[in-house]
Amino acid sequence: MEYSSSEDDELVEDKISFEEDIKASDVDQQTEEATESLQIEVHGDSTLASVNNSIDNQLLVVADGDLKNHTPCLGMEFESDASARAFYNSYALRLGFGIRVARSRCERRKGVEVLVMKRFVCLKEGHHKKKITENSSKKKRKRLSIRDGCPAMMEVVRRRPEKWVVTKLVLEHTHIVVSPERVREIQLSRLSGKDREHQDYLKEMRRRVFGEGDAQILIEYFKRMQAENSGFFYAMQVDNRNCITNVLWADTKARMSYGYFGDAVTFDTTYRQNKNMMPFAAFTGLNHHGQTIVFGCALVIDKTESSFAWLFETWLTAMNGRPPLTITTDQGKAMEAAVAKVFPDTRHRLCRWRILSRCKKKLSDANCRYPTLHGELKMCINESVTIETFEVYWRTILDKYNLRDNTWLQTIYSIRHRWVPAYLKGSFFAELTTTLRVESMNRLYRNNFVTESSLEMFIAKIDQEMDSRYEKEAQEDYATLNAQRILKTESPMEKQAANIYTRFAFEKFQVELVEAFNQFPVKIQDGPLSKFSVGRDGDARSRHFVIFNESEKKAYCNCFKYEVSGIPCRHVLGLLLVCGTILLPEYCILKRWTRKAKNGLVLHGSGHEGENYPQDSPILWYNDLLHESMKCAERGASSAEAYKIAKDILRNVFSEIVGFEENGAKSLPQHMEKFQKSSS
Repeated sequence: MEYSSSEDDELVEDKISFEEDIKASDVDQQTEEATESLQIEVHGDSTLASVNNSIDNQLLVVADGDLKNHTPCLGMEFESDASARAFYNSYALRLGFGIRVARSRCERRKGVEVLVMKRFVCLKEGHHKKKITENSSKKKRKRLSIRDGCPAMMEVVRRRPEKWVVTKLVLEHTHIVVSPERVREIQLSRLSGKDREHQDYLKEMRRRVFGEGDAQILIEYFKRMQAENSGFFYAMQVDNRNCITNVLWADTKARMSYGYFGDAVTFDTTYRQNKNMMPFAAFTGLNHHGQTIVFGCALVIDKTESSFAWLFETWLTAMNGRPPLTITTDQGKAMEAAVAKVFPDTRHRLCRWRILSRCKKKLSDANCRYPTLHGELKMCINESVTIETFEVYWRTILDKYNLRDNTWLQTIYSIRHRWVPAYLKGSFFAELTTTLRVESMNRLYRNNFVTESSLEMFIAKIDQEMDSRYEKEAQEDYATLNAQRILKTESPMEKQAANIYTRFAFEKFQVELVEAFNQFPVKIQDGPLSKFSVGRDGDARSRHFVIFNESEKKAYCNCFKYEVSGIPCRHVLGLLLVCGTILLPEYCILKRWTRKAKNGLVLHGSGHEGENYPQDSPILWYNDLLHESMKCAERGASSAEAYKIAKDILRNVFSEIVGFEENGAKSLPQHMEKFQKSSS
């Protein structure tokens, strides 16, 4: 199976790609023309129009390797295709030309697709095809292509799992190559050419999505929906040719649901995994029944940083300007930059499920040799309770399977603080059914949103899917009020929870409560804020530290299950039971998981504290604490130093709380203020 330019969609691999983005401001200084985009937002009777630049270009930046002074030759060997690319990049920089991946080929081996060939070529390789256009009286400016058929190339073929050999090589160019000092200047001069390529891409995407004139169908659908309900929101981003680049819409129910369950949001872009899918993306979350709900829909024609920023900003406007506590996305440089810009105070997580799914492809050879590798990786990532446990387990796997030099594993390890659960404790993700949630959305995309469907059919399926989801939520609301709960203990706490939580949340709580009876607390530090070691008898690995305020009967555990999911953990429940607490304390009950989650007014403020979170909820103060540590550190420190500060807080937060007793009991907000002053 052969592909052309196949690396552009390798989302996580972008981290090791030797490319960087050229910002619009840089481009404007170098080119005469810049693509402008007109964004039109419609909400009720209000219209907002503004003009901004939407160009987003990339240049190859070359990193020197161990072979930086060598010239390519036939038979040269590399340990991976990435190493071969790095070497050819370095060679290209010395001579003064740019490179790209022109072709790659995969073969099926033992039922697994394995990459077996890559061809790196000069940027001037090939020729642009002439497009057949209808006769028009309107004169168009002739544009020159940067490609002139240059034959320079280097092709590598996989001989063994860790042996790639140069089998084809052409060193001669049909154009003048220049010194490294002029490479940047020449690359910038080519931006107008890259802009043309980008416009061609957008044109093709619009043709696939809208066909001939189908965009009018979408506009009429939006107008009809808004006429039926003034709360319907839609917005379209168009370029200076008045062509649609991105579309966003959200119905009234979606906007209301966000008011109750918009604390943890996922921006789902499953379409990027398959080029035949409609470029449909969705902002999703979980309701109090654990069902996936949609907060907004989008057609993503343009995938540049400015486009994603427009999409996020417009969606935030539709959600009354209230950002979520956390957002989960797929990995990509443009998307990450847009999230950082639009959601500066929101914790950004990369989708773990997507990264693990790519491991099967990236480590296909190693998985064939070592059938237990993938299972051990999943266990290391998903079941490591602490950072220290993960680090030890990870190093053990690398040594056991001789993967220390594997480029893919080095890449995902370098961004581990963005996707490995042990590094994300303390941030609320409503994390109870992640896998089911992702698989549910995958089925939705695969079954409904292929590009062969007409836009009219696509809209009909969207409406049908949304109606089905609202109906299932209503059915579960009814079942929650009328279904009998099967109790597994005689505890009054269980009876109380059965009357408070939804069926879904109660089942999760019940698991923790049953396990709580097998937890044995041991006091290891006395005082107004005592410290306990809690776990199963004889199992040192299961023990966790719990801080207990005896006067207020409040407990906080370093497993951070409540902070991440909103369901109290077995360690806290075990300690409360031993201390004679009969009923579940109010601070342990997160309203978003209860039957009354949708009671009261929808929140329209700037945060999610409101009625869903008690004022002393650890979800709030710990999320603020961790986020503030990153912000303070990054003001004057490297990312590595910033990460270390956050990690130290994660490890020491409980000992810090216990240390309050030296100067008398202090509240958590005071501790927050103290930390901010010391970090500024």
